[in-house]
Amino acid sequence: MDKEQKMVARGAALRRYVPILDWGARYDNTALTSDLVAAVIVTIMLIPQSLAYALLAGLPAEMGLYASILPLLAYAIFGTSRALAVGPVAVISLMTAAAVGNLGLDNPADYAAAAITLAFLSGLILMIMGVFRLGFLANFLSHPVIAGFITASGLLIATSQLKHILGIDAYGHSLFDLIGSLFAHITQTNLFTFVIGTASVAFLFWVRKGLKPLLLLLGLGPRMADILAKAGPVGAVAVTTLISWGFDLQSKGVAIVGDVPQGLPPLTFPRFDADLWTSLLGSALLISIIGFVESISVAQTLATKKRQRIVPDQELVGLGASNIAAAMSGGYPVTGGFARSVVNFDAGAETPAAGAFTAVGIAGAALFLTPLLFFLPKATLAATIIVAVLSLVDFHILKATWDYHRADFTAVLATILLTLGFGVEIGVSAGVILSIVLYLYKTSRPHIAEVGLVPGTQHFRNINRHKVLTHPELVTLRLDENLYFANARYIEDYLLARVAKGGIKHVVLMCSAVNEIDLSALETLEDLNRQLGDAGITLSLSEVKGPVMDRLMRTRFVENLTGCVYLTQFAAMQALGPVDGAVPICAGPGDAA
Repeated sequence: MDKEQKMVARGAALRRYVPILDWGARYDNTALTSDLVAAVIVTIMLIPQSLAYALLAGLPAEMGLYASILPLLAYAIFGTSRALAVGPVAVISLMTAAAVGNLGLDNPADYAAAAITLAFLSGLILMIMGVFRLGFLANFLSHPVIAGFITASGLLIATSQLKHILGIDAYGHSLFDLIGSLFAHITQTNLFTFVIGTASVAFLFWVRKGLKPLLLLLGLGPRMADILAKAGPVGAVAVTTLISWGFDLQSKGVAIVGDVPQGLPPLTFPRFDADLWTSLLGSALLISIIGFVESISVAQTLATKKRQRIVPDQELVGLGASNIAAAMSGGYPVTGGFARSVVNFDAGAETPAAGAFTAVGIAGAALFLTPLLFFLPKATLAATIIVAVLSLVDFHILKATWDYHRADFTAVLATILLTLGFGVEIGVSAGVILSIVLYLYKTSRPHIAEVGLVPGTQHFRNINRHKVLTHPELVTLRLDENLYFANARYIEDYLLARVAKGGIKHVVLMCSAVNEIDLSALETLEDLNRQLGDAGITLSLSEVKGPVMDRLMRTRFVENLTGCVYLTQFAAMQALGPVDGAVPICAGPGDAA
């Protein structure tokens, strides 16, 4: 390879790991206009959300703004999604509150430092997973389990915010603790807070469905109507802040945000404390996995609509860089948000630069608007959270899994109940375990079909579903799963039970659906070959895939096989149970499919 080719290869590798070098080279005025419009809309939406989610995490409101600046810039450099909007989200904020709250820290500065450290740990885990291409680990969280966890988390978050709507104290990590605490303090409800909170909730629900149609009816253009509809939460913030200031509601017991530091994010560092890292490591791992699953799901869905490509392992790097950036700028763990990413997409974002422009808008808010937030009622922010998270609650998943697969239903229901009953960390941990157990359960009892020849064809189908031709001395079993340690014994028991019915001289395992045979399964096949051979029954294989056959050829299994390896199941039946006088053909081991 000459020098020029090496430079081209290095440039391609660099663009792969720093995607901004790829899309940035093709950036034009059309993309700039689209990204700026999308950034304006997302910025309007993100300002109240950032403040609200920081309070949900138990942190000062300004940390929500800080977590929405540098992380967006980092993702714009390293992320591959053109529409994903990174920042604080409800579920990760709740998990942050649970993780840091378990440390029992009384000093607000220590609490904030722990959240910063949690972001750094999460970023580090994501970066390591990305560098070593471990994105596949997130596949162990099944979609039904994730849906159940998010539904339960949405209920927990909404319930936890009712204390701000009522103006009372209420605590607890589970739904039952929260409800009990709310009822215990219900008599202390502040009427002014309740009016502001319920009015904000009602207004925000109406804004979601009713404001845009009304604006269109009044003659506004679709784009302007959409922008104003997305600005609904900002309107609620502005109006309730003015009311709080004008009527001095603070003196009437209404909790307000108070002083929010004015200026850009400070330079911060995680605490390099071994005990703190040990305490937060498990939570950081869970936050990383949940955040990645949520982000990649949204990113891939939106990318498909524009035929764009998402690179999961690079997404890990992008999200890792975003969390490390959050830790270095006074923020807390972040990920790609579903609602704001959809808004970003619908608003016409063409490149990750839309996120960078959003970061500039949030930075402007941190510089110039924070003094105006002093009298903002916390009830308004609570209303913002409630309206946002209730859209995550979807009990339809219970009916869908009940109708389709009862094992999935059991996993979803267990995840929901454990999350509601014991908190998010136990709930998501149970979800991970249940996803793995569910996979092992399904694959440990694979579908095995006894097949026969469809008349007039060379196709084989289940004898219990179709009218097929069989031979009394031949039994063919189609294995519809990879063969590995968890299902090897089940397959052995199934086959021996079938042979025990008598009259069998030949057994063929049809391996068209088998992509892997591990050592445990190989040992089981060797044992079956011996047992069947001692009983005067041959064992053969058919339609073995090339990579599987390559592994088998590195052992003595094929050499010791009492039967043959056939290229097709039709060839096996010709040889062992002749059809229409066809000449028997025993294929060689090299004739794998």
